[in-house]
Amino acid sequence: MNVLVTGAAGFIGSALSLRLLNDGHRVWGIDNLNDYYDVNLKKDRLARLSGYPDFKFIFLDLADRPNMAKLFEDNAFDCVVNLAAQAGVRYSIENPASYVDANLVGFGNILEGCRHGGVKHLVFASSSSVYGLNTHMPFSVRHNVDHPVSLYAASKKANELMAHTYSYLYSLPTTGLRFFTVYGPWGRPDMALFLFTKAMLADEPVKVFNNGEMKRDFTYIDDIVEGVVRVMNNIPEPDPAWNGKTPVPSSSCVPYRIYNIGNNEPVALMDFVRAIEDALGKKAKIDYLPMQAGDVPATWADVDDLIADTGFKPETSVQQGIQNFVDWYKAYYS
Repeated sequence: MNVLVTGAAGFIGSALSLRLLNDGHRVWGIDNLNDYYDVNLKKDRLARLSGYPDFKFIFLDLADRPNMAKLFEDNAFDCVVNLAAQAGVRYSIENPASYVDANLVGFGNILEGCRHGGVKHLVFASSSSVYGLNTHMPFSVRHNVDHPVSLYAASKKANELMAHTYSYLYSLPTTGLRFFTVYGPWGRPDMALFLFTKAMLADEPVKVFNNGEMKRDFTYIDDIVEGVVRVMNNIPEPDPAWNGKTPVPSSSCVPYRIYNIGNNEPVALMDFVRAIEDALGKKAKIDYLPMQAGDVPATWADVDDLIADTGFKPETSVQQGIQNFVDWYKAYYS
């Protein structure tokens, strides 16, 4: 296939691009290489892809409407995987404008490009953050998600609504993926595993919020990539059982689906810290802090629909995933 991957210099985007290239696909990767975190890390991720003749990198911002339109006019994409976004729950409180530009305006440009470009399938990143104030565990794609607690979460919920509209109006097949706390080698420096590892190696305190009373459904990067690939090849069709009187949020009478991709096994934050201690062979100094605005105490993914439709369930253990990350971190920063 000819595949457009947005956010190709990002954590998930670069890993997916590498997998697609190794599978024999042609990949166009776009990224604006913003400085939300270390640009050199992004460039090094891209360097892993540059040796592939079927990879083409385009420096481009999703919010650049004229050049986004030209990208779709000049190329014929079979599938688009939109992973570009302004990430981070806490940063959305500090800099809301960047979320409007990247996650709303930028996604609108993606939808328009797919519509006019005859794209066969748009797969896009949503987030477990959309569950917001929901407390019914595990989080199911069949639950309503109308109470986000951060602008980041609201922007991802908006993406799901925007995609459904284009599926309805233009019969564009769209699939949204709610990722649950992705981690692993080449990960984001603003995520807990990266921050904790860096602090522990420097003998600095690890900042643990909500006094450690948190649980997360940590999902290893290879499992995320496998899930995305399975979904790419599973183009949605209208659900004949869907009923507007009792609407199921995760499907529709149009070609639209929503899936969770998570490990289906929430891990207590302090157990996560202990697994890092085991991988590093040293104890952490803990700085217990209150809950931060926009955060939630727990996440837990129900992946029954993903398993039923793709036959895949993430299975990498946190212990193995953390060890793989620590090995990469020590080599990369040596």
